[in-house]
Amino acid sequence: MYSNRQKFLLALVILLILCGCKRNYSHSEASSGTDKTKAATPDKWAASVVDSGTVKDGWIHDFKDPQLDSLVAEAIKNNPDLQASAARVDQANALAKQAGAALLPTVGLGGQLAGTTAGGTSRSQGAGLGISWEADVWGRLGLGKRSAEESAKAVQADYEFGRQSLAAATARNWFLLNEIDVQQDFLESVIGILEKMNDIEERMQKVGKVSMMEVHQVHAHLASAKEALIKSEQSREEAARSLETLIGRYPSSTLKGAEKLEATPPATPVGQPSSILERRPDIIAAEDRVAAAFYAEKGTELLHLPRFTFGAGAGIDALGDAIAGLTAGIFAPLYTGGEIEAEIEQATAIQKEAIANYASVALNAFKEVENALAGEKLLKEREEYLTQATADNKKTFELAQLQYKVGKIDLFELLAHQTRWIGSEMSLLDVRRERLDNRVNLHLALGGTFE
Repeated sequence: MYSNRQKFLLALVILLILCGCKRNYSHSEASSGTDKTKAATPDKWAASVVDSGTVKDGWIHDFKDPQLDSLVAEAIKNNPDLQASAARVDQANALAKQAGAALLPTVGLGGQLAGTTAGGTSRSQGAGLGISWEADVWGRLGLGKRSAEESAKAVQADYEFGRQSLAAATARNWFLLNEIDVQQDFLESVIGILEKMNDIEERMQKVGKVSMMEVHQVHAHLASAKEALIKSEQSREEAARSLETLIGRYPSSTLKGAEKLEATPPATPVGQPSSILERRPDIIAAEDRVAAAFYAEKGTELLHLPRFTFGAGAGIDALGDAIAGLTAGIFAPLYTGGEIEAEIEQATAIQKEAIANYASVALNAFKEVENALAGEKLLKEREEYLTQATADNKKTFELAQLQYKVGKIDLFELLAHQTRWIGSEMSLLDVRRERLDNRVNLHLALGGTFE
């Protein structure tokens, strides 16, 4: 005849054997829902590229701008949104630890003090150690742990993508601030030209060589140029405040841009489309969420199976009787009003959503790279044409000034040439900044790290 202790140990051995027979899933099985998207990935980018070699990290340094490097480092250190994202990583890791704790026994210490009631009746005293544990016979708790771990990995990948996006946003804002500063210098030079023309026109009008209409025309152009300079200053202050906010400073608009707008660096290797599935943190996060949903769904399928729990109690003053305090329990759900079935349906739907979201994130990533690659070619061509147009318009304006002095053309034609020159200069500045922004977007779309 078996004693209670022997029965307990025998049951425990059987359960441990059953635990060893539970199904273990690999990460590739958990993320198998992403296979369809991966299989549909082309071998090369549709947009033509110069270099399809291995994508390099550390792209922020390609711009060879020490001040930009410093601003990005400051943003990574001080940006409040990124700090909040880091806190979410800590939260997710804590939830993963919490899920893992369900696999371990719970130990508690209890005690009772001795005393005597007012009627003289004595009270017992003692202390005891209590242990409880649910045996993960079918692997349900382990699946919950793995689901929480995959979710934590996804949040970590979100944080990394947030860091990259912050670096990219800092670079784009810096380039915008630089463009506006250069634009202001150009507008000031235009105002200087118009002020000289205004002085000449006023002197000529006094001696009757030009009409008041021509004087007013120059006045109008001068006033428009000064208004454009004020508008540019407003844009500069807004750009400076945006950048200061990104890097965690008070938005005082005191940050100054560079004296010039740097040229776009040489073409960068872009790799193959399949490489970004392993490089882009947002795609990695989406895949981790597919795995998390898979483990969660498999865990809900086990809710119909019995749960086995064990407990043990030991008195500090009666260690010899500790085994007598052992308990074992079983709970098998028979009817839950459809609650378990609904939970399974919900987990299945969440898994389908995660798979569809992965496909959406991947397609959007491919689109971003293709757009940036197309922009590399088209923006470069635009800059070449605008450079030529600007040079020609400037030369035309300079020749028109000479012709105006000798009376071959009137003031209105001269101002028309000047307007075309100013417009082409502004467009050239804008497209140069667009090329820098597009290069940043390309690096962000390709994934990897800016460091």
